[in-house]
Amino acid sequence: MPSSDQPTPSINQQPIGDWLDQLAAKSPTPGGGAVAALVGAVASALGSMVVAYTLGKKAFAEVEPELGEAARRLDKTRLILMTLADEDARAYAELNALMRLPEDDAVRIEGWADAVRDAIDVPRAGVAASASLAAQLEGLLGKTNRWLGSDLAIAVELASASASAFAWNVRVNLPQLEDADQRIKLETEAMAMVARARASAQAVAEAVAGQIVE
Repeated sequence: MPSSDQPTPSINQQPIGDWLDQLAAKSPTPGGGAVAALVGAVASALGSMVVAYTLGKKAFAEVEPELGEAARRLDKTRLILMTLADEDARAYAELNALMRLPEDDAVRIEGWADAVRDAIDVPRAGVAASASLAAQLEGLLGKTNRWLGSDLAIAVELASASASAFAWNVRVNLPQLEDADQRIKLETEAMAMVARARASAQAVAEAVAGQIVE
């Protein structure tokens, strides 16, 4: 497999300003997939903050064990999404390197199917993680400090945006698959998860808006 021009350092090892400079540069990575992952990770971190401000409060003593589990799940989801940011950059770099080769090149022919599959599977995992995150955040309704309702709403909006953004990276690579039925299946699967994430965002938005006007 040919390597990319310059490997992108892990997002976990960089100041956010440096990473944004790399994103703004004329370079294939980091790109939209890494952005989708970072947005999801931010959503998870914000959800963790909402839980942290609720843990230990007498008013929520009955759901304390559930909140503790939510905190652990949100931390795990954030780590998964940060890892996917790097994985997406790697997968795209490998596919991009093959695209530069002639179609009859032996290296391209040998590595193409795996590279295409990887370029689809990584954002598929991102759609799933972000949609799951949106559902986790929706599950916090009524179980967290109401004064952080806007933060919860923002978190689930970002989780929904992350799922939708990841889905674009699934869809853009589907034409590279030869199996038409598989293309339809994967797109349908991705869009169903996006729809669920959007539904979670809508449910939280309506609930929080109702709290604001009370």
